[in-house]
Amino acid sequence: MSITEDGRRHPPTPFDPGAAERLAEDFAARGAAEAAYAASPAGAALLAALGGHSPFLADLALREATTLLRLAERGADQALAAALDPLGRADPGASFAQLGAVLRQAKRQAALIVACADLTGEWSLDRVTGALSTLAETCIDLAAAHLLREAAARGDIALPNAAKRDARSASKGSGLVVLGMGKLGGRELNYSSDVDLMILFDPAAATDPDAAQGTFVRLARDLVRLLEERTAEGYVFRTDLRLRPDPAATPLAVSIQAAITYYESFGQNWERAAMLKARPVAGDRALGEAFLAEIRPFVWRRHLDFAMIADIHSIKRQIHAVHGSKRGAGAEIAVAGHDVKLGRGGIREIEFTAQVAQLIWGGRDPTLRDPTTLGALVALAGAGRMDRRAAAELADAYVFLRDVEHRLQMVADRQTHRLPEDADGLARIASFMGFDGTDAFAAALTGHLRRVAGQYSRQFEASPALSLPAGEGVEGGNLVFTGPESDPATLETLAGMGYANPAGASAMVRAWHHGNRRGTRSARARELLTALMPALLAAFAHQPEPDAALGRFDALLERLPAGVQVLSLLHRNPALLERVAGILGAAPALADHLARDPSALEGLLAGGTGQAAAAIPALVGAARHYEEALESVRRMVTEGRFEVDVAALEGALDVDAAGIARSELADAAIACLLPQVAKDFATRHGKVAGGAMAVVGMGKLGSREMLPGSDLDLVLIYDHADDAAESDGPKPLAVPTYFARLAAQFVAALTAPGAEGKPYEVDMRLRPSGNKGPVAASIAAFERYHGPKEGGGPGTGGAWTWERMALTRARPVAGPPALRKRIAECCRDALIAHAGPQAITDALAMRARMLRDLPPDGPWDVKAIPGGLVEVEFIAQSLQCAHAAAHPRILAPATRDALTALARAGLLEREEAETLIRAERFWRSLQSLLRLTVGRARTEALPPASAQALLRALAPTLEEPPVDLPALRGQMREVAAAVRSIFERRLGPLPMKGAA
Repeated sequence: MSITEDGRRHPPTPFDPGAAERLAEDFAARGAAEAAYAASPAGAALLAALGGHSPFLADLALREATTLLRLAERGADQALAAALDPLGRADPGASFAQLGAVLRQAKRQAALIVACADLTGEWSLDRVTGALSTLAETCIDLAAAHLLREAAARGDIALPNAAKRDARSASKGSGLVVLGMGKLGGRELNYSSDVDLMILFDPAAATDPDAAQGTFVRLARDLVRLLEERTAEGYVFRTDLRLRPDPAATPLAVSIQAAITYYESFGQNWERAAMLKARPVAGDRALGEAFLAEIRPFVWRRHLDFAMIADIHSIKRQIHAVHGSKRGAGAEIAVAGHDVKLGRGGIREIEFTAQVAQLIWGGRDPTLRDPTTLGALVALAGAGRMDRRAAAELADAYVFLRDVEHRLQMVADRQTHRLPEDADGLARIASFMGFDGTDAFAAALTGHLRRVAGQYSRQFEASPALSLPAGEGVEGGNLVFTGPESDPATLETLAGMGYANPAGASAMVRAWHHGNRRGTRSARARELLTALMPALLAAFAHQPEPDAALGRFDALLERLPAGVQVLSLLHRNPALLERVAGILGAAPALADHLARDPSALEGLLAGGTGQAAAAIPALVGAARHYEEALESVRRMVTEGRFEVDVAALEGALDVDAAGIARSELADAAIACLLPQVAKDFATRHGKVAGGAMAVVGMGKLGSREMLPGSDLDLVLIYDHADDAAESDGPKPLAVPTYFARLAAQFVAALTAPGAEGKPYEVDMRLRPSGNKGPVAASIAAFERYHGPKEGGGPGTGGAWTWERMALTRARPVAGPPALRKRIAECCRDALIAHAGPQAITDALAMRARMLRDLPPDGPWDVKAIPGGLVEVEFIAQSLQCAHAAAHPRILAPATRDALTALARAGLLEREEAETLIRAERFWRSLQSLLRLTVGRARTEALPPASAQALLRALAPTLEEPPVDLPALRGQMREVAAAVRSIFERRLGPLPMKGAA
């Protein structure tokens, strides 16, 4: 006997010692082996547990004594395998009655084995439910195969593999799909459970497609009869087909196309939750998997869907309405008569909590699509979508409550979830659970129920107050926007909150409530808006210019095709509302982006600035086709960029971390798109022998310093076998043409706009020979161009000095590892081979021309102003190009790393390097925040809200943060002067015209 941490005994001591003794005596009387087993300590304890609690299990032990002896001799796993073995060897030509007898025998034996393994603690819950699910699936598979053979024999269907002996092989190509739903689909079947099935079919599999409906409906009826029919030998499984599409109006078997059309047009949120666990369990499994792949977008929505929480909770309210009418059954936490599945704090609340979180987040993170409840809780906690402690509490409660459920069902093989109402019945279940008494059991049970109810309530039942928080406006009073005119008290409240034009704000909000904006036309949207209004107005009142921020939210509502999704998002995530108000108040550029693409809000809930980049590979891998892969990348790039931009605006990410996050997002998009594009391209043009293409990031992508709105500077390089002349596809292409077109398709994939917007702008002017060169260069041509002999520009070697400078930031980001390594070595070798003082002379001349021909575009053009970002980068890049031969370790893509290496090599004074590193970070921070707040600023004055956001976000990056814009401008002049001084000391003098 083993004892668990909570004091439960395995196996439990008998509740009814007299019944336990009778079972032991009857069992021993069957023979010598049985007597020896009954006399052994383990056998006696198990027989006492069975006989002392469950008349059903006592009868089963006597009837299947041989199975119990086999269990004692071989263990539960081998005993179960032996019980299921006859199903695999069943005669395909057996009669209906013969097959039923084989199925019922397997069910009896497996039921006894599972119960014993459970009661002794040999199997954990997932092994118990997994064994029951394996039993059900094996039985259904065999029954379906038998009925398919009969249908083929009647001439109703064409069964190409009818001669195959095993059920799975025989069912291939049959056109029949049997989906396991609910707990069978999730391999979590109860001890005495129905099996939820959905029967689908392909009409083309019938010999007469017009009669296919009748053929497969007959097959569905026969399957139910074969599984449910009770004889003296028992039954196999009760079945439930009500989870099929629109069960009140559809036959028992539904055509696959009709099911797809239904889900695409009329599918409900509860059906999404049901399909979460669906899997093929019989029939043509490949066809079943294809169906599930086709409806995947219905189940796993592309966008976060908090609106469906209310739908799921309404199901639970209906359950309480039905079961709560019975005393203690569901509405309140109780012990006597409580329903451990449907009642308060029960199994269904755990399942709903996990499933809703999965349905919200699983569209963007395929790792959360675990059909098992325990697996889902682990995945949600691991991904940060559920508090780890909450997930652990729910998991513990789930295991405990499922154990209770199983004990309830083991007593008499009844599908019940309700605890007894009488004291004697409760004492029996407490004892069956292994507790010393009812009080200990009740304490453990109610503890789990309360913890589950608390977690469920936090997710489903929390609702915001309908009045202002204390301290907001006039005594936190209610706000009224329903009348035809402004309410005087409401105007006074708005004025007290800080709105400069309370009448205008009131009129705007009244227009929302009257449905005068696209996003508030539905009744549900207006309900959500009413619930949000106090918090919404308070959040905007916290902004420097509340009226302007509220106006931008008004523009957002007008551009929404429907407001329920976004308003539900804000309703369920109050902290998000404050962030949105901050964005709309401080950053018109981001506000415009949000108005164009409200789905970008979802990125703010991701829980970390690397979530979008991390999600791209899984989403692309789960895509059903090429276009879906492109859409997934576009969506995650849009969300990810917005998420990083907002974090940078709020000061949660400094400019270095934000640059790395943006670059990692681009890396993930490029690395996932390249093989998808190549695969799609190969369907038309085949492949080139030994062919491969790599993507090299240049500029800010190469240095991992991307700013808001940065283009992708790319160079595409390919390789192929020496003897390859053309591709091998249906439309072969010559090698140069093949890779040129592949490169063009790849760039199109990166830049093509979709519903989620355009992922990136791409700049390919840094490829060999610039815009005059081919879109993709061969590795041999790339090496020649940057090599030491053949020339294309002035000076030594092929490339121009500015191309050498750009090469310092080259970084291969996608493609085969060997090709990426060769490209990196080529770039490094070229910089070393062409190192020399000419690089400094050429860089100085280039900067002088820039100042003459491309002067700064206003005082905030921190990149081009004298002493600005360009000059810091020129110092780092030209010194690398000049001295790489003598000091190869100075080569580094990131400017700050290169400056550090130059100082370490003695090519810059340590103080100079530190000054330049601070300046470069200062300029990048300022440029980034200016892009986020005002876009391209050409005047000295900035909008107050934008200026305040700029100073707030800039403060963490500076040792002495400026208190206002004049102070910031003074710092800019000091930094520019320090940079220009080092530039002229290291590269040479420049004209001072246009100084900051």
